[in-house]
Amino acid sequence: MYVPKHFHESDAGELARFMAANSFALLLTTDERGMPFGTHLPLLYEPGTPARILGHMAKANPQWRQFRPEAEVLAVFAGPHAYVSPAWYDTHPAVPTWNFAAVHVYGRPRLIDDEAEARALLQRMVAVYEAGRPSPWSMTGLPNDYVGRMLNGIQAFAIEPTRLEGKFKLSQNRDARDRANVAVALSGAADTAAQATAALMRKRAGR
Repeated sequence: MYVPKHFHESDAGELARFMAANSFALLLTTDERGMPFGTHLPLLYEPGTPARILGHMAKANPQWRQFRPEAEVLAVFAGPHAYVSPAWYDTHPAVPTWNFAAVHVYGRPRLIDDEAEARALLQRMVAVYEAGRPSPWSMTGLPNDYVGRMLNGIQAFAIEPTRLEGKFKLSQNRDARDRANVAVALSGAADTAAQATAALMRKRAGR
């Protein structure tokens, strides 16, 4: 990913928090002919030594058959984004642009074929996504034969990250007044993605 120095983010904790908040990702692979393939799916990034990304996809999806230990895959975690009008700047001349945030994770995939490990992966993901709900749902109590059939229909996997790239393009290349103007304009937009972009600009400005 092209990341100018203004927009570069390398703090591991910040990247992990971003991926947790934006975990519906795009997983990209290439086959032996170099043809790209992508799947949109939730991916759970777990920091640690080593870190790992947990996920699963339908077994009918052919992408998992492209997983090869010697070939990296790419997981793209995309955050809020918004169009930025040059009319909001005090400094001119200027042109339109787009503010956004994204993290790219490259890593080596590993298929999880052990039923107990796959079940534990599902339980972990359910616990994360149900957290904070008034009455969190869990897999406890589901009939074993039903869970078994569901497990047979998916392919679980883990990815060991080899490198992370963070790009937070949030008007850092403009002066303070222009950045403030952009944040005000975006926060007042009807578009919730624009509002979220403004919130991220303000959060990072306070770091």
